[in-house]
Amino acid sequence: MPSILHFDHVGVTVDDLDRATAFFTGLGLELEGRTVVEGDFIEDVTGIPDSRSEIVMLRPPGGGTGVELSSFVRPASVPGSPAALANELGLRSLAFEVDDLQAHVDRLAGDGYGLVGTIGRYEDVWLMAYVRGPEGLTVALAQRLG
Repeated sequence: MPSILHFDHVGVTVDDLDRATAFFTGLGLELEGRTVVEGDFIEDVTGIPDSRSEIVMLRPPGGGTGVELSSFVRPASVPGSPAALANELGLRSLAFEVDDLQAHVDRLAGDGYGLVGTIGRYEDVWLMAYVRGPEGLTVALAQRLG
């Protein structure tokens, strides 16, 4: 039986690639590369004829599961639901463990990104918050306690 080797990345389609890249590098992800993809490969994989996409790959320090940001040059991107809540079907959040949740929330607020709700405490194990990032992306930030 075939098996999965590892979880490599999550892909997110955005309109403003530079703004989304700045958001995620501000969280601490590192730029692995940036490229433009067009032609048979992307058309075959996405099923979108005559497509062209600019892609940024980001990874956490030391490696691990990455975040692939894609911005379609053609055809134009189709807007999603920028105010989606956790009960809307589909990918709802990208989650990161952080060392100082409040410091991240404060810095992101200074950049114009607010909380979806408030900071929650799960027993004496986790602090967690949803932040509304660029283009309505929900980013979960969690700090392990103790």
